[in-house]
Amino acid sequence: MTTAITQARDLLRWRSPLRTELWASRLMAGLEPAEARGFVQELVAAGRPETRLTLAALSALAVTTAAGTEPDADVPSDLYTAHGAEARDALPVWVRRMGQVDCDGAWYGKADRHGQQALAALSFRYRDGKEPHVLIVAVDQVNGGLAVDALVEEPKFLDDLSLEAAEPRVVAGRILDALELTDRVMGAAVADTYPAVRPFALARALTVPDPVRPAPDDTLSRFHDLPATEGAEEAFAKLAEFIGDRPLWWSPARVSQFLTSWLPREAVLSPEAISAMPDVVRAWSRFAGADPDVLRQVDADAPRLPELMADESLAGFGKRLALSRLHSPDED
Repeated sequence: MTTAITQARDLLRWRSPLRTELWASRLMAGLEPAEARGFVQELVAAGRPETRLTLAALSALAVTTAAGTEPDADVPSDLYTAHGAEARDALPVWVRRMGQVDCDGAWYGKADRHGQQALAALSFRYRDGKEPHVLIVAVDQVNGGLAVDALVEEPKFLDDLSLEAAEPRVVAGRILDALELTDRVMGAAVADTYPAVRPFALARALTVPDPVRPAPDDTLSRFHDLPATEGAEEAFAKLAEFIGDRPLWWSPARVSQFLTSWLPREAVLSPEAISAMPDVVRAWSRFAGADPDVLRQVDADAPRLPELMADESLAGFGKRLALSRLHSPDED
């Protein structure tokens, strides 16, 4: 506790709600469940300004998370909040601004060239208009939508990112979905910086009114460049099934998986849809960023598609069953 008191003493001089909340997030993340209760009891017993600030800061994060996922499944929020109000009342007014923020913007988009990670960003400022800041959460697309990193930066940090403006409650929902998924996966691979920011990220996302969960992605619905050829709609329906809820992830490897593995294994398509599929995939690839490597991969794999689709030895069980029904005579 000595280290925490020293750090809290500095924070009392800096008078920064944001810096104090981020410090509390690191502190909360570093407490094992078995240690948390004893630590809080020590803070209460000490009764010093530094320990009161620590209680108030922990409480500011825990109050916000009480309506959603707990900071830790084994550490109830009321452990931190039981003495929070009393501690805040005994401290300067700026302490009461912790957690009192409004969301004034949201963005979402690719973190990398091929969308293997997405970035969800929310901007906030305190009710007095001071300390504007942006929460950015990296969401892994390859492994199912886990939150793998989080950071808090100044708003100008967004200038270096190619993100599109989005509805705050949708982005907040995506962040909450990703955080919860990571919590559920034992041993999830996350960045070293993620655990310390995670309590803060959860608290901030929950301050956004009415977060949408599960949060939909409207990328597929915004695609209107379907080729005007027979079978194109049928082909795109299968492409959309493959893309699923991770439409930003579109890489050469994913293209190749779709054309040479997934379609032959899973899809029953008409000859017209098979013929239209290369143009449909090219159109989607242009919409998804027109990456030259992706388009080259389409050109490399597309000529083999009719042959692969005709090879029934590549079909999975579900496709073989569907084909057997198509080939069997109608029953009276």
